[in-house]
Amino acid sequence: MMHSNEGMHMMSGLPFSLMGWAFLLLMTLGIAALLKYLFTK
Repeated sequence: MMHSNEGMHMMSGLPFSLMGWAFLLLMTLGIAALLKYLFTK
């Protein structure tokens, strides 16, 4: 989380943007699942 600005800047320009978006989606799903787990517990 420390280098979020650098990551966003890198993601926008490099050909790894697709991988970056996939990672971002995975992170979002992971956080959503974690929150759901915490709130249903």
